[in-house]
Amino acid sequence: MNGKKILGVSLNVFLLGVVSFLNDMSSEMIAPVIPSYLTEVLRAGKLASGSIMGLIESASSLFKVLFGYFSDRFRKRKAFVFTGYALSTASKSLLAFSRGWADFLALRLLDRTGKGIRTAPRDALIAESSLGETGRSFGFHRMMDTLGAVAGPLVAVLLLGLFAYLPREVIYRRIFLISAVPGLASLLIIAFLVKDTGGEVRKKIKGVSALKSRSLQLFLVVIAIGTLGRYSYAFTLWKAEALGYSLLQSSAFYALFNLAYALTAYPIGIYSDRVSKKKLIGVGFLLSGLASLCFAFAGGILLLTLAFLLYGLYMAVIDTVPRAYMSELAGEGEKGTVIGAYHTVVGLFAFPASAIAGFLWSAYSLTYSFLFASAMSLTAFILLLLS
Repeated sequence: MNGKKILGVSLNVFLLGVVSFLNDMSSEMIAPVIPSYLTEVLRAGKLASGSIMGLIESASSLFKVLFGYFSDRFRKRKAFVFTGYALSTASKSLLAFSRGWADFLALRLLDRTGKGIRTAPRDALIAESSLGETGRSFGFHRMMDTLGAVAGPLVAVLLLGLFAYLPREVIYRRIFLISAVPGLASLLIIAFLVKDTGGEVRKKIKGVSALKSRSLQLFLVVIAIGTLGRYSYAFTLWKAEALGYSLLQSSAFYALFNLAYALTAYPIGIYSDRVSKKKLIGVGFLLSGLASLCFAFAGGILLLTLAFLLYGLYMAVIDTVPRAYMSELAGEGEKGTVIGAYHTVVGLFAFPASAIAGFLWSAYSLTYSFLFASAMSLTAFILLLLS
């Protein structure tokens, strides 16, 4: 790989960061309006909404380890990355033409399928382009990804104001269409600028020894428990709505969450190269537990703001450090497979996390949804602390 660095990371990592910035801008332009679109326009109930959002979060899980393995075997990361981003870009813009929850679900599942195809190969490509500093590279990537997530809701707020004279449903559909623009730009960067690392990956895999490690298997069990506390972001917006905040104000809270995430992901990634990544992941679950408690008992702007900030800090840890940790544990030629296994565990347990939260919301209140999530996160924190 070329040794040239930009902002402390290799050129390939920098370009993949720009790709994620643009793609996440596209995704997060529609994220603040999706919960309201689901309940107001498509008329989905509380349990159904929670289950749909959870299913969407989990949909990519079955593909991540599979396509991570394929990218290891065929030495072609870039083709999988491009295909995955292309599917996501198309599915988001096509939401403008959805007319029922089945259409909505099918398109969101297509988006998540795209994520499943690209995630493990992309993360393996980042690891192989890291020039020896995986924490720094993944931290930079998550920072860029989340800066896109900050820009997206802000663009959504601008569009909500710009189209305020239109019926709510028309506004939603226009935002879905406009989201295709940054997505298409990201595809051009992948196609013409990002370089593959095929020469550095063995053509055939002779085993996945890292996945046979008992300590790694136990780590993935703890990750599964902690993921039961990782409800869909939609629940945080529904909480803001329950406290009387408008869609515009809720979008601002969501932007604040992503800003906290973006500003801390890169420093956390750099710090993780100097300390125990495993212990740092445990701290992430502690932050998640505290954030959920704040969401559970928030009755005004101060505690709600703290909840969004803590949740952003938690996501900065949990979306950065485990990827670097898994890439370092992986043997030569199996990075895509091992990282894919981690993403698969997270994806599989994201569905019951949101489904349970949706059930507790429907049967009792959102407070119980957040209390359950806090209990799972704190259990994962204690288990990692003791391991």
